[in-house]
Amino acid sequence: MGIENDTETSEFLLLGLSDGLGLQPILFELFLSMYVVTVLGNMTITFATLFDSHLHTPMYFFLCNLSFVDICFTSTTVPKMLVNIQEQSKGISYRGCLTQVYFLMTFGGMDNFLLTVMAYDRFVAICHPLNYMAIMNPHLCVLFVLTSWFIIFWVDLLHLLLLMRLKFSIGTEIPYFVCDLPHILHVALSDDHINNIVLYTATALLGMFSVTGILFSYSQIVSSLMRMSSTTGKYKAFSTCASHLCVVSLFYGTGLGMLLSSAVTHSSQGNMIASLMYTVIITMLNPFIYSLRNKDVKGALGRLLSRAACCT
Repeated sequence: MGIENDTETSEFLLLGLSDGLGLQPILFELFLSMYVVTVLGNMTITFATLFDSHLHTPMYFFLCNLSFVDICFTSTTVPKMLVNIQEQSKGISYRGCLTQVYFLMTFGGMDNFLLTVMAYDRFVAICHPLNYMAIMNPHLCVLFVLTSWFIIFWVDLLHLLLLMRLKFSIGTEIPYFVCDLPHILHVALSDDHINNIVLYTATALLGMFSVTGILFSYSQIVSSLMRMSSTTGKYKAFSTCASHLCVVSLFYGTGLGMLLSSAVTHSSQGNMIASLMYTVIITMLNPFIYSLRNKDVKGALGRLLSRAACCT
């Protein structure tokens, strides 16, 4: 039965979570723990960057933005999952689902852009160290972030407006645990041909831009490192890229895994694992990756904890 999209009683059913009652408490505790660790970890990185003058550099400015986006990204999905598990419900309202779709795309897209900008930052730092602060000046850094938000806002708004044209049946079942745009289009009753064209075109263009930018930056970094005669200098220069490379590998590797699992295997279990990695686990790991291998961040965290201890 078709319904109008502004029907307030319309509801989608997210079927991705387990039906086993015995697993519900375990899933609730697991997702709650990961969510708390994600928020606290990224908030710690954010506060350390904001309040420690040693981290007032372009690299940590972008890291601060990445931590903020990761908090928002995981907050788009996990709280609703926790509510549904607690209430033993799978429902999400039509408007809630569209809101989740929009913000999931927005914060995921910002992660994509920020990782690209951070790769460019490392390229300038290693290949043009004498001009680093002149090139990566505060105005350019802010411009990079604002431009990324501007592009993502309008691209995702277009997706949302096109999605609002479609009709769905009451109680539409989504074989997923979040409202993800490709899965929403798959269960639509209306013709979604235009939506798919816009989705694949935008994904290809933005993805190619980011991947090309990252590959170019690191090709130049590798070329510069090859020309260095000092082994110590090579190690020191590359160590500044190690955390970023690890996060990039996780982010794009998981994204590629989601595409392959949905396009090749059609395995719901494979999709679930890849999606959990993409939406929950990566955002939880990012603070640890950037803090455990980074002396500046560890020093800033130590000073932040010392200040907190003195205040108490």
